[in-house]
Amino acid sequence: HSKMRTLIAEADINRRVHELANDIRRDHPDGVHLIGVLTGAFIFLADLGRAIGGDTTIDFIAVSSYGKGATSSGQVQLLKDLDAPIEGRDVIIVEDIVDTGLTLTYLQEMLRARAPRRVRTACLLSKPSRRKVDVAVDYVGFSIEDHFVVGYGLDHAERHRVLTSIGVVEP
Repeated sequence: HSKMRTLIAEADINRRVHELANDIRRDHPDGVHLIGVLTGAFIFLADLGRAIGGDTTIDFIAVSSYGKGATSSGQVQLLKDLDAPIEGRDVIIVEDIVDTGLTLTYLQEMLRARAPRRVRTACLLSKPSRRKVDVAVDYVGFSIEDHFVVGYGLDHAERHRVLTSIGVVEP
């Protein structure tokens, strides 16, 4: 039976989400279109969008990195595309966690090809030690060590997503 250790408390997440929202509002005074990467980003996206307020619109995309086992191969399959065009819009990709950067690089390139005015990225968590490619992340909630984390949208076998803090699963 695995134990859980709190890595980032609920109050710290809430404070950081509001700081990121302030930065995004400052950088995008005319409104912004958030694209949530399913499924892990949905809680972060909801809180971030409400904190940004104003002319904020939301869409979702779902991708799956596939290949052998749990290591990302960099091959990405699009499971759900956007519902609305993004041409000429200020777009922010909202990710729960950026580790290798391979999936995010794919998403950035795919969305840039659709002629938005600007593409930026916000992630709740970043694991710099896991990067395989140098990918731009404009708004980072927290940089963390290479822990297996759950909560606040992140899951382990679809469990623990609804935790209000971020925890580390320990054996």
